[in-house]
Amino acid sequence: MKICTYNVNSIRSRKDLILQWLDHRGHDLDVLCFQEIKTVEETFPFEDFKNLGYQCFVFGQKTYNGVAICSQQSLKEVRSGLEIPSWDEQARVQTASFPSFHLINIYAPHGGLEGDAKHEYKQDWYNTLISFLNERFSPEDALILAGDFNVARTDKDLYAPDLLEGTIGTLPEEREIFEKLLKWGLVDVFRHLHPEAKQFTWWDYIGGAIWRDQGMRIDYVLASSSILPHIREIEVDIWPRRRRDPKPSDHAPVIFSLDV
Repeated sequence: MKICTYNVNSIRSRKDLILQWLDHRGHDLDVLCFQEIKTVEETFPFEDFKNLGYQCFVFGQKTYNGVAICSQQSLKEVRSGLEIPSWDEQARVQTASFPSFHLINIYAPHGGLEGDAKHEYKQDWYNTLISFLNERFSPEDALILAGDFNVARTDKDLYAPDLLEGTIGTLPEEREIFEKLLKWGLVDVFRHLHPEAKQFTWWDYIGGAIWRDQGMRIDYVLASSSILPHIREIEVDIWPRRRRDPKPSDHAPVIFSLDV
């Protein structure tokens, strides 16, 4: 099974590019986890994905946030949100249960600088996510979290650590809360398989950053120890990020292969 996580920065704006990209890849992806779809269920392009054999489940929001899972594989259940109304006003989490594992689609808050309300919200959101895992799952479960976590885990995940020090996504508290999530019982799959690789997943639109590879790694696949041996490979596909027309997302998709 091949699974993709992709912050599309508006599914409606990026639809044509996504369809071109899937065709370019030879339609080899079984499950698509989209973040920042920026639309509600009523305006999601279900038909386009249905024509390719995908059944889509949407937890949407107007203009902001929103996540969707599109699968060619049979699902036992899909649930939306952290199941706390105040936290689910922002559509950021979906949980899909497959026959042999659980997959959580994540779009973490962007945050703000220290002292900003957005910074505190991001910290609280991560703590709420960890509480959600404690209540619904065990570290012994076959569990994968995939998505945009809006944190560059270490300086190795930045093109210029000195230049980016103190910016959103690199702050000490953000990195600490991300490590707290990992300590729950999860492994950063890309870094596990490629300990020394320099590979980014996000590049600013400004200044031709993608062509200079001036990026950050903020999109992850996190796996529990029981499912980790079944993940054979992981890659960042920069083909859709290097398009000029249609305009791409500022993220590239991360794809991993799973033997189940």
